[in-house]
Amino acid sequence: MKTIKITVLAAIMLLLTPSITTAQESTMDFENSASITAIVKKYVAALQKGDVATMNAQLSKDAMTYGVGGGLDSLTVKQHKEYFKESTSEYNHSISRDMYLPVKVTDNWNEGEWVLVWGTNTVTNKKSGVIIPIPFHIAILVANGKISQMYYFYDMLNIISKEGWTITPPKK
Repeated sequence: MKTIKITVLAAIMLLLTPSITTAQESTMDFENSASITAIVKKYVAALQKGDVATMNAQLSKDAMTYGVGGGLDSLTVKQHKEYFKESTSEYNHSISRDMYLPVKVTDNWNEGEWVLVWGTNTVTNKKSGVIIPIPFHIAILVANGKISQMYYFYDMLNIISKEGWTITPPKK
């Protein structure tokens, strides 16, 4: 009997509690979906060629890149250029199993036209020959024909361990 009373009380509280939602409206069918996807694909193709100038040409003048460079929280356009100049001088990048999903978001903090990208970036160290497959996801906001924000998500530990680094746990 106690279980039933608690369940009924919980149900009543749930009904009387106002719901707070952060619902957003989004669609994959919008006018610029093909053109913004083409911009992102051009950026990715340039990475594979080691063409940092073309990569940076896809960015707006005040674009920000988040999630690359280890401890770096964010990169400006200039820092993006320097980061990828170093990366492409040390590694060959080969993107495979890539998928592009354009999404238009309205009525939320992340409003805009996005391209979500998934795939594997197989990097090969030019000096050592070490090959590192890196599954990744990038959320890219495109505005006025340029990339304005990029959010990279990938397994940094995978890269560190393949390059011979070790992680030492804290002493107990």
